[in-house]
Amino acid sequence: MLEILIATNNLGKVKEIKDILDSPEIKILTMKDFPPLPKIEEDGKTYQENAFKKARKISEYTGKICLADDSGLEIDYLKGKPGIYSSRWGNSDEERINKVLKLLENVPINKRNAKFVCAVVLVFPNGKIYMVKEECKGSITFNPKGEHGFGYDPIFLVPEYDKTFAELGDKIKNQISHRGKAMRKMISIINKIVVSKKIQ
Repeated sequence: MLEILIATNNLGKVKEIKDILDSPEIKILTMKDFPPLPKIEEDGKTYQENAFKKARKISEYTGKICLADDSGLEIDYLKGKPGIYSSRWGNSDEERINKVLKLLENVPINKRNAKFVCAVVLVFPNGKIYMVKEECKGSITFNPKGEHGFGYDPIFLVPEYDKTFAELGDKIKNQISHRGKAMRKMISIINKIVVSKKIQ
């Protein structure tokens, strides 16, 4: 069995990743399984850089295989913002959502296109690195809708369902989301590693 430490303190993200990575081949560890670890400053210029830094640093501190992701919301009208700064656009989900809605006030529906982007990095203590990236396209609603999920989920509308991530619920969201797609790619990589016995 492969032990993988999820390098995040975001409980919503931990739950989502654990649900997606559910496999008899994988034992999930969380940051709560370890003494308090130093906060990792996300100062990269891309999602990949931030995810890699988190995974590498936590792997160095713990000696464990570490999985980290960095994700963000990119809004066309705002020229890709908030992007890698998505989690830093306010002190709470509500504050961040309100900021987006305020900036898009009076912007018509045909100009509210957006996408979620997610980079996932798996770092082994021996230096091996695996990286994947995925995205999910949608648009920004005029008001928050739904009770599920976290972050910007209540204002991210998925056109195929005409519902927000927060309305869809975890099961459907994990099938179509940026993180869900990236994690499934990573699971495929992990399974190949396990089968080929390349883990040292």
